[in-house]
Amino acid sequence: MKMLQTNLHEIESAAELEKMLQENENVMVCCGRMGPMCIPVYDIMEELEEERENVKFAVMGFDNPDAAVIRNAPECRGFMGLPFTMYYKNGKTVAATTSIQNRQQITSILDEKFGA
Repeated sequence: MKMLQTNLHEIESAAELEKMLQENENVMVCCGRMGPMCIPVYDIMEELEEERENVKFAVMGFDNPDAAVIRNAPECRGFMGLPFTMYYKNGKTVAATTSIQNRQQITSILDEKFGA
C-alpha cells in the first residue's frame, strides 16, 4: 500500500530495499511523510531521476514499520527532522542527511559519492 503520493518508486519493505541495493550500484532513498519538509525533496528527486540515469531514486514512508532499517541506521542516530535521506553505493551507506535539503545540497552529494 503506497503511503506517499509521489511519482518515485516507493519501497514498501526492508526486503525490497535490500533487493534494490543489490541490483543498483547507486541508490538514493528518501524516508519521510507527505509534509512540508519532505515534499520539496521528493520534487527534486523527481527532477533528478530524469537527469541521472546512473542513480536509482526511491522513497519510503517514515511510518512504515520496515522503514526501521533507515530510522534506526547508525548514520541516522541523532537525526531530528524529516526526511531521513540515505545514499547507498554498492549496498553500503555513503551519506545520510536529515531534514529538508535543496537541489544544490543533494546534487553535491550525488556528484561526490556517485560521480557526475
